[in-house]
Parts: sequence; structure tokens; C-alpha cells
Amino acid sequence: MSRLTDPHRTDDDTPESKHRFGLRLIATYKIVQALALVLAGAGAFQLHRQRAIDELLDWLEHLSMGDTAGLRQHLIDAITQLGPGRFVAIGVIALAYAALFMTEGIGLWLRKHWAEWFTVIATGSLIPVELYELFREASWIKLGVLVGNVVIVVYLARIAMQPHRRRA
Repeated sequence: MSRLTDPHRTDDDTPESKHRFGLRLIATYKIVQALALVLAGAGAFQLHRQRAIDELLDWLEHLSMGDTAGLRQHLIDAITQLGPGRFVAIGVIALAYAALFMTEGIGLWLRKHWAEWFTVIATGSLIPVELYELFREASWIKLGVLVGNVVIVVYLARIAMQPHRRRA
């Protein structure tokens, strides 16, 4: 029975409508990730001059972080090793990922079928890297990100495999 001849079928019976909250939640997560990466990229571009790096290092050395002196020193060492040239590359990579996440987020927010598959492929492709990082140096944050991304991939793959109504 088609949609036109089935009086019991409504627009709320489509997979997109049944999963509106889940899609919007994932879309919001992706958009927040994108905005954070834009800020990180902008910050990285600010560090392309040695003077800016020196100012950041001076600020970090005088920052009172309580019992996190080891973390602060690790951050100082990492920034020193990178140098100004690599911060431009970091900024470009951050903005590229921001564009990817923003595309996923907007597509999911608008409940586009292509965005479901796009997000499954893009997020799924990062899972091996996340697994590697988790085994290299385990942390609860890395485990949480990995589990969250696996849940997103499985959830969206199940939605994407359902028949979708075609828009005229």
C-alpha cells in the first residue's frame, strides 16, 4: 500500500521523523565539535610567530595549576618541540576537520539521507585511529570518545539502511 492510499501513514512514520531527536543530538554534537575546531584552528594560526609562542610559554610557566605541574610541563615541552611552522599545518587540519564536522552536523540537522551515510563513513573511518590511540595510551576520555563514536556509527547505519521516502 502506498503512502497516498494508506490513511494510517503520516509523515511521522518515516525513519527521519522517528529518529528526529537522535539525529538532532548527533548534529548538535558534530556542530559543537566543528566550532571547537574552528577556535583551535584560529588559535593555532595565532602561534605561527615565535613571539606568540614565547608569550604563551611565559603565560603557561606563570599559570598556577595546582597539582598539575607535570601536565603544564608536558604542554610546554610539546609547544616548544612543534615550533611556529607546524602550527599553520595544525590550523589547516583543524579547519578541514571543522568543515567535515559542520557538513555532517548541518546535513543531519536537516535530516538528509546522504548525511547519515556521510557521517557513518567519516566517523567510522576514525575509529581505527581512536583504537590505536586508546591502546597506545589509555584514558577514560579516549574510551568515552571511542564508545560514543561507535554508538553514533551503529545508530546512523541502522537508520540509513531503512527505506527512506523520496522527496519530489
